[in-house]
Amino acid sequence: MELNKIRHKIDEIDSLIVKLLNKRASLILKISKIKKEKKKSVYSPERERLLLNRLISQNKGPLSKEAIEAIYREIMSYSLSLQKKIKVAYLGPPATFTHLAALKKFGSQIDYIPCQTIPDIFLVVEKDEVDYGVVPIENSIEGAVTHTLDMFVDSELKICNQIVMNVHHNLLSKYPLKMIKKLYSNPQVFGQCRIWLEENLPYAEKIEVTSTTRAAQIAEREKYSGCIASLLAAKEYNLKVVAKNIEDSPHNLTRFLVIGKTQTEPTGNDRTSILFSIKDRVGALHDMLTPFKKYGINLTMIESRPSKKKVWDYYFFVDLVGHYKDKHVKKALEELSDRCNFLKVLGSYPVGE
Repeated sequence: MELNKIRHKIDEIDSLIVKLLNKRASLILKISKIKKEKKKSVYSPERERLLLNRLISQNKGPLSKEAIEAIYREIMSYSLSLQKKIKVAYLGPPATFTHLAALKKFGSQIDYIPCQTIPDIFLVVEKDEVDYGVVPIENSIEGAVTHTLDMFVDSELKICNQIVMNVHHNLLSKYPLKMIKKLYSNPQVFGQCRIWLEENLPYAEKIEVTSTTRAAQIAEREKYSGCIASLLAAKEYNLKVVAKNIEDSPHNLTRFLVIGKTQTEPTGNDRTSILFSIKDRVGALHDMLTPFKKYGINLTMIESRPSKKKVWDYYFFVDLVGHYKDKHVKKALEELSDRCNFLKVLGSYPVGE
């Protein structure tokens, strides 16, 4: 009897949840109408982040922070789909880590479009074939993804959000470990699993391919081969999990960017990405960084890339704490603009994670 009473209470709560979700959906439709009249984007990263932060701060358990985020990710995903059928491009094919990152950010109610290369993702967003793109930018072990950095030099797209994932790599195959003669994966993934591979698969030939999913596709059909990919790829391509979590570091984080044509408003906990080139003289880079020290702005990443237009000419990519609309950030960027040859604000977005 006690069990039936508890279940009855759960049924009552579930009925109330459905009623409230539909009430929420009705309000979303009203917001959609207002946004349409004002020609505003239906996707609002700053609103999303503030909502999640508020709910997490109000959560007293036993639900975890991750559970709250997962539940509301789907609620917000459906809310987006009520307003517009959002299309998001990612580095495909399906089951890549970029695909998983896109799902983590946008949920299951979005149309996902796989692209073969990072330039392809930029292109389909620029041509309005999709609303947003998701691209990898940085790994905590292997560093920056240079293909993504280079695309920002000529592209006018903005960074409007970021996704941080704790990436786990898995050895997948139709064969046991000792029978694997060839191993396929992305070059960065091989770098993140170097020690494990030297200890456990020193005899196997390591073959680099464009993505972990491409590696899984090859491993599915080729004899005595394996791949390093996600658990989702194992299900997608009928492969067995030979070994889980083979990455060398337990803190293997990869950061992805959401790119689009809209700017994100401040949340109070933001990051800004910029790109600049400097004059070719002694101490030039030091002078470029001086405004950030002057206004107490922390830099979280700095990378240099050759301009490919002139020998020994470089662009610098910098991530800094704060929003480009923040008073101190704005002043620092104004002073930087006066000192460098070229400055582009790639976007400000919520830190979130």
